[in-house]
Amino acid sequence: MLTIQAIPAFQDNYIWIIQAEGASHVLIIDPGEAAPVLEAIKQQNLIPVAILITHGCHDHVDGINAILHYFDVPVYGPKNEFIPHITHPLSACDGLVIDPLFAEFRILDLPGHTKGHIGFLIEGNLFCGDTLFGAGCGRLHSGPAEVMFESLQKIKQLPPTTTIFCAHEYTQANLRFALETEPDNIDIQQRMDDTDALRKQNRPSIPSRLALELATNPFLRCQDAETFRLLRLKKDQFK
Repeated sequence: MLTIQAIPAFQDNYIWIIQAEGASHVLIIDPGEAAPVLEAIKQQNLIPVAILITHGCHDHVDGINAILHYFDVPVYGPKNEFIPHITHPLSACDGLVIDPLFAEFRILDLPGHTKGHIGFLIEGNLFCGDTLFGAGCGRLHSGPAEVMFESLQKIKQLPPTTTIFCAHEYTQANLRFALETEPDNIDIQQRMDDTDALRKQNRPSIPSRLALELATNPFLRCQDAETFRLLRLKKDQFK
């Protein structure tokens, strides 16, 4: 059983730390900022064993160098993006062992937000960076909409019990757009209420279950790439 905690960073980022059962060893995912990670490590007496990177946007990688100054650990990240400090470039694969204390990982190629974006799947938990958000998806920084649509289709094929760990607290804004898209969707209305309650308590709105995303995320509910493209354009202009 893994212990997974969110480390808030910047204005709305989450850096994820995965802790092995019965041990202090941890994996650090997408450290865009080093200071909050180093503080959590110090306070909790944690032992980093690797850094995992989903893609090369600065708010996911800028903390790598400072963490490596204190901990000499391998850095796993996408093969198809240039990211300094990557020691283990990855593309889609099964059965990746990063550390003996952790179960095997499955790596998914999830391009669209960036050219080489990947996701890390372990024990039913998907760390998907900026591909999928709570009730939303990432902007298209590279490639046509069809590329992101296909990446979302890969996620849709996972078991509905999969827990989705994205990297940003965008859920409230995404749900406002989702409700405009599907005003009669009672699942979206309920999720808005639940999310508002969490945020009033300063609690993260994520992770979420894939089943909830399938019911409330308009980008996962698109049936074809052209519909997705038009919806993404509409979201880009949404206030």
